Order: sequence, then structure tokens, then C-alpha cells
Amino acid sequence: MEIELGKIIFRTVFTYLIIVVIFRLMGKREIGELSLLDIVVFIMVGEMAVFAIEEPKSNIAQAIIPMAILLLIQRFTAWASLKNQRFRGWFEGKPSVIISKGKIDEHEMRKQRYNFNDLMQQLRENGTKSIQDVEFAILEASGKLSIFEKSVNGSDGISSEGYVVPVIVDGKIQYGALEKIDKSEDWLLGEVNKRDLTIEQVSFCSIDKDGRIFVDIKNEKK
Repeated sequence: MEIELGKIIFRTVFTYLIIVVIFRLMGKREIGELSLLDIVVFIMVGEMAVFAIEEPKSNIAQAIIPMAILLLIQRFTAWASLKNQRFRGWFEGKPSVIISKGKIDEHEMRKQRYNFNDLMQQLRENGTKSIQDVEFAILEASGKLSIFEKSVNGSDGISSEGYVVPVIVDGKIQYGALEKIDKSEDWLLGEVNKRDLTIEQVSFCSIDKDGRIFVDIKNEKK
């Protein structure tokens, strides 16, 4: 009995340390920002940890090896997401504009299986009194709703001027974003050329409500 208890204590401590190492290697993210794969890995690692602790007669490698494989899968998909925008969009999801310029996009809500009860709840959690106070609302890939309220003179509300549209990400033009702000690819190419750059040299480019353009160059030396 004492030997069995000792095994359980050892396996518990050892498995705990292994899980800490795995989660540290997965990188830092807030709980609300976990991707689908991160959540699956968390659940499966937890199940394997339970197996390792509750089955003291089994070889602990039977639990550790699958954990290591899951870590490799997570690291590979994280690397692929950095390198390939299409893979990232498919695997982690894309943000969806639910409210644009004060207008609700019911089609996008249906597409995301997002209903008005969800919308009203997240508005209340943000402290927003009414939908009519919202200029933009973006449903992030994590499920969080980012809200930009209409600017009202004399109010302390969040100004929609903080809303920016990414038009280039990882050297790729965001055609959907250009369409939303009524800009063309030729216009974007002109703005980039003014800075003696090509699209491929741009890591990130965005435009805010006032037309101010921010450009970050790939591998730019500090």
C-alpha cells in the first residue's frame, strides 16, 4: 500500500512538472485568446495526466509520449500559422465585423451562429447601454466582442476613432478590408509606393477612421 501511495505521489508531481513545461513551451496566451487547437491540447493533456496518476501500474511513458506528440503538433501548427495566412484563418478563425458604421450585419451573425442575445450580453458586459451607441463591433476569433462606441461631444465613451482596418498582413493584401473601406488595390499600391516599398516588404499596414496610415516593414532594424 505504501509503495502504491508513493508511486501515485511521484507520478502526480512528475506529471505536474511535465504539464507546466508543455504549457510554457506552448507560449503565453490569455485564456480568452486560446485557439481551438490550444483548447483541444489542454483537454487531452489533462486526460493523459489523469491516466498517468490513476494507473500507477502502467508505464508512465504511455502518458508522457502522447503529451510530447501533442506539444509537437501544437508547435508545428503555431509555426504554420505564422508562415501561412490562409492556414491561420482556417485553423484559428478570423475576426468578423458584426456592427459596421452603426449597422448590424445579420448575415455575418447567422454565419457565425451568433444571436442577438449573445450580442446584448456582451454589450452589457462592456458597459454599453444600447446597440445604437455602437459604431463598430468586431467578433474576434477568440469569441470576445471588441466594441467601439460612437463618439459623442461631452461624453466619456470610447471614440470610434480608435478603430483601425488592417489592409496588409504578412505581406498579403486584405481585399475584404479594402472593400469595407471603399478603397482599391491601386490606391493601396500607390500608398505603399510613396514610401518606396513593395507589398511584400510590408509586415503590417492599417488605416484608421481619419485616413491615417500605419506601415510596419518586415525585419526592420531597430
